[in-house]
Amino acid sequence: MSDLHENIKLAVDVINNKVKVKPDIAIILGTGLGALANEIKNKVSIPYGEIPHFPISTVETHAGKLVFGKIGDKKVVAMQGRFHIYEGYDMKQITFPVRVMRALGTKYLIVSNAAGGLNPQYTPGDLMIISDHISLLMWDNPLIGHNDEKLGPRYPDMCEPYSKELLKLAEKIAIENKIKYHKGVYVGVTGPSLETAAEYRFLRLIGADAVGMSTVPEVVVAVHCGLKVLGISVITDECLPDCLKPADITSIIKTAETAEPKLTLLMNKVIQHIKV
Repeated sequence: MSDLHENIKLAVDVINNKVKVKPDIAIILGTGLGALANEIKNKVSIPYGEIPHFPISTVETHAGKLVFGKIGDKKVVAMQGRFHIYEGYDMKQITFPVRVMRALGTKYLIVSNAAGGLNPQYTPGDLMIISDHISLLMWDNPLIGHNDEKLGPRYPDMCEPYSKELLKLAEKIAIENKIKYHKGVYVGVTGPSLETAAEYRFLRLIGADAVGMSTVPEVVVAVHCGLKVLGISVITDECLPDCLKPADITSIIKTAETAEPKLTLLMNKVIQHIKV
């Protein structure tokens, strides 16, 4: 048994001693986007610090809890706060929770994030359903190193990292509920510094519609271990190089929180319509 396999087993054993819910759907809640956890009924929360080998979230707006319960009739587990490269964690640490949630029995992953809008048609507060991503600018990959075939294949195919089935479902629900949305490409970068005007031009040139500092590593590992993925970004600021203004992190978080009811409604209804 590999060290990673053993570490996952230790984490799962501790969790199973604390909670009896066997979740079908895993959720990762990004910066300023933790309110969906309030929709979870019969919840049991476990602080990350109580789970072996789980990193500890250092971002102020991330609660740092694993929340179990039900949304409608679906059994879920939600990460109320995630991890980032800029916190000093490596790719395997960042993605360890995804592997644990898969080992707990989940079949689906719904991931959210706050992102800067590169597409000039996007405005702060809009939602973008992620159709694809660009991972190369993170300069690392969570699958580098020994591959445990029990966890996933050596060369996972990434032709459909975001499930077309879930994407169509999210679009249908957004239209039915009059939620404005875009569909676009997310590019992951390491952070924590925000990009220069020249870098924003480059990111737009290579095909990105939104930029952020998360999501890509978790999705790569989710695909590796066989999860179907839906990703949704909240556009928090405009990253237009010809009229660039200094970014205020406080206002970015406030924009994410203002848009959160739309995101929560969309994710809630998607979860209720997933056939597990």
